[in-house]
Amino acid sequence: MQIPIMAEMLAAGDIPEILFWVGCAGSFDRRAQQITKAFAAILNKTGVKYAVLGTEETCTGDPARRAGNEFLFQMTAYGNIQLLNGYEVKKIVTTCPHCFNIFKNEYPALGGNYEVIHHTTLLQQLIDEGKIVLKDGGEFKGKKITYHDSCYLGRANNIYEAPRKVLEALDVELIEMKRCRSKGLCCGAGGAQMFKEEEKGVKRVNTERAEDALQTKANIVASACPFCNTMLTDGLKNKSAEDDVQVLDIAEIIINSMN
Repeated sequence: MQIPIMAEMLAAGDIPEILFWVGCAGSFDRRAQQITKAFAAILNKTGVKYAVLGTEETCTGDPARRAGNEFLFQMTAYGNIQLLNGYEVKKIVTTCPHCFNIFKNEYPALGGNYEVIHHTTLLQQLIDEGKIVLKDGGEFKGKKITYHDSCYLGRANNIYEAPRKVLEALDVELIEMKRCRSKGLCCGAGGAQMFKEEEKGVKRVNTERAEDALQTKANIVASACPFCNTMLTDGLKNKSAEDDVQVLDIAEIIINSMN
């Protein structure tokens, strides 16, 4: 894939409209890399002028702050802000709600002020503008899809409609889980829980959420977060349902439905 790098673009005298912040999961996790590629392919196809930081990108510091290491968070954040402000970045898009939330709500206090967009919001805009043209009767035609609300997208930032409007643009049946929107259940990865063993209890959170998804009888669980994707996939495996139900990011669904 041809992915524009910020430093190379600026050296050539070109300025991107959007910085695509890939994030740790999208960079290093094999499954999440597929989401990154899908979203980059959409940006390429629709002619959005974007760039990534490449090897200059580091973690936002979100897991460090959530785990209580404020010193490490601030060290990381100040380094990122210096880099972003040096490149005069105005607009950031990310496929990770954790990155989205911390850039939007917590970086401004440290001097990092940017317009921050989650990829589902940008996808909705591109569909509304006619830049994303969907196939008639694509591979998802007639499929039953349920959407899992990411905590950092939904309850933390009140973004419920954009992901659903993107899915509604497809010829699919969208079925809601009983616990959805502001009453949605966490996948179990938030608050840096992704990186540690769970506390003693009777059931894993991701197993409970996988059961919610299975109750809808959906063929596909749509997610908008790489961590939710991992946790839901593991939860479905725990219920021996991985062969019957797919977990796909909304960007993956759209790239496979585009003309």
